[in-house]
Amino acid sequence: MKYEWRKQEKSLYLPKQKPVVLNIPKQTFISLPGQGDPNGSDFKERLQVLYPISYGIKAAYRKFCQDKDVEFDDYVVFPLEGVWSLTEAGQKMDHLDKNEFVYDIMMRIPDFVPEEVVQVAIKNVKEKKYHPLIEELEQKTYQPKQVIEILHVGKYDDEPASFKLMDLECQKLGKTRASMIHREIYLSDARRVAPDKLKTVLRYEIK
Repeated sequence: MKYEWRKQEKSLYLPKQKPVVLNIPKQTFISLPGQGDPNGSDFKERLQVLYPISYGIKAAYRKFCQDKDVEFDDYVVFPLEGVWSLTEAGQKMDHLDKNEFVYDIMMRIPDFVPEEVVQVAIKNVKEKKYHPLIEELEQKTYQPKQVIEILHVGKYDDEPASFKLMDLECQKLGKTRASMIHREIYLSDARRVAPDKLKTVLRYEIK
């Protein structure tokens, strides 16, 4: 059976256009850290490394399952995610300078994929499509946490309006934002979707 995150984890990835509080379970990702304007070539190069690794893990897992009795023998690759913050200098500015962004872009590894399958996939991609940035790949596990999230529809530069709605909901619930770090989950391909129709899940931890 094929695992489909749009069906099995709908509450985590397909929220409405209004803030909602939910608990996120432990999750593991393949990740590439970076710094600077996401519109630059450096960010795009990281994507060119991350996607082949993620699809390589999927292919390696399907091969792994061929002679095994498992609940899920395939899965839909999870969407691209980014964890965003600012450098110390950027936090002190009175305006947003995208060159001061610090980020981790990542794609989730399903819980049922064994570690040895992940390592085989990375090895295969290194051999077939090597890129120096592969050496910067990290595997990161995030522990369970409570968050608030919203579906933002529109340009990335218009996200502050959605964050304001999240902040107001936190105030109503007597919650506070844990840090200025936030997560974005990209449900749309920015290369193919008009900027005003982009769908992005915005999420940050609360306490």
